[in-house]
Amino acid sequence: MGLVLLYRVRLINPTFERPTVASKRQYPETTIPIGFHCKALSSTMSHSCAAPRRMRKCRQKKKEEEEEALEGDTDMEDLFSEKETEKIRMSLLKWYDENQRDLPWRRKRKKTSGKEEEEERRGYEVWVSEIMLQQTRVQTVIEYYNRWMLKWPTIYHLAQASLEEVNEMWAGLGYYRRARFLLEGAKMVVAGKEGFPNKASRLMKVKGIGEYTAGAIASIAFNEAVPVVDGNVIRVLARLKAISANPKDRLTLKHFWKLAAQLVDPSRPGDFNQSLMELGATLCSVTKPSCSSCPISTQCRAYSLFQENTTVPVTEYPTKVVKAKPRVDFCCVCVLEIQEKNNNQSGGSSRFVLVKRPKEGLLAGLWEFPSVLLDKDPSLAARRKAINIHLKETFHLQPKETCTIASREEVGEFVHIFTHIRRKIYVELLVVQLTGGTIDLFRDEAKDTLTWKCVDNDVLSTMGLTSAVRKVYSMVEAHKQDLSVSSNRTAISRKRRIT
Repeated sequence: MGLVLLYRVRLINPTFERPTVASKRQYPETTIPIGFHCKALSSTMSHSCAAPRRMRKCRQKKKEEEEEALEGDTDMEDLFSEKETEKIRMSLLKWYDENQRDLPWRRKRKKTSGKEEEEERRGYEVWVSEIMLQQTRVQTVIEYYNRWMLKWPTIYHLAQASLEEVNEMWAGLGYYRRARFLLEGAKMVVAGKEGFPNKASRLMKVKGIGEYTAGAIASIAFNEAVPVVDGNVIRVLARLKAISANPKDRLTLKHFWKLAAQLVDPSRPGDFNQSLMELGATLCSVTKPSCSSCPISTQCRAYSLFQENTTVPVTEYPTKVVKAKPRVDFCCVCVLEIQEKNNNQSGGSSRFVLVKRPKEGLLAGLWEFPSVLLDKDPSLAARRKAINIHLKETFHLQPKETCTIASREEVGEFVHIFTHIRRKIYVELLVVQLTGGTIDLFRDEAKDTLTWKCVDNDVLSTMGLTSAVRKVYSMVEAHKQDLSVSSNRTAISRKRRIT
């Protein structure tokens, strides 16, 4: 019997990617007899290469089958008839012309330039307003929008701005990534050679512009007959057709886009899209729809079902989606106040330390007081220990060595809600005097990788800070005021006792 030698061969990752756990499962080590024909090895490798392709094809086939199923379900009964479409268009546009709210981004300006420049300016105005209106109430946006347009009236003015300027203007609106993308998108358009995009397909190539925003800009500013689908539109369409499917589901959402595309008026696409959104924002509200005043109630299937059976209200549509519980975390904020004394004067100035957040992630690039995040609700001792470690590692700030603590007091606590985070924030005021006597020593000791600055009260009170940071600063100011009042009362009381 001949001796068969075995040779262990590690098959090479055919995609030349860095090996991962998954890639090791797809391309395992294989034991092959040394006399085995090379075709066998080739076949094995070919088989291994084909596995990922088969998986991709299966996923693509499944997606196509789901879309075909949706197409099969979307028969003529599920779409609007031609008569219904015309009736809805006519009724909504008439209602909108008579009842639309007077909003600054809807006001038409006097023509002072050519058609192309006017459309470009209109496109910019719609863009800014739509980004601001995402997740934000109309009444809140109006003031921000007016101030924004005074500072940056055109896309070319905005493209010259810095991120810090934009963040300061945006402060208080929340969802700060919107502001960053708006600035980056403006710079991208101005840097390009094709001018302001006037089609939805081109607009979607701009940073921060998705399908909804592209449809709004293209239809309102450039009269392109494309649909828009936001929360208000989904609510109106779901009630018009009594759609009980999950509105967050991909296929259901695609169906809403199809319905919206069918309805959009080709002669007045911008006005029609705004009328649909206006209806959802006013009469067709989430909890208290005014069906008796609705211009399209006769076409509304949900309203018809309610009239037949009052136990099924219109508010049953769209289906309520249970939101995931927000993550809970805890934050210790140290308002670090540095008292600086001059050698020739008995008095001194006082400044606050602010640090800039990382360029990526939550509240990217924004200014805040030094802080530490913790997973568990900490005790006072644990909070102080965490802050001490942070200040030492970040600024080499150590009591008795690099500074003297003038006072350290707990100011209070509050809860701040982000999109998916419920954060409990503890606030302390730490007043220190540097051993060196000047801010220069502190500046030299801070980490090179940290962007920070010291500002006085006047600067701090005018900076564009997030609502949470502004809340912290207000708490510190109120705390100081209380201390001042208490100190004055004590002094008066002592004076009376002496006299």
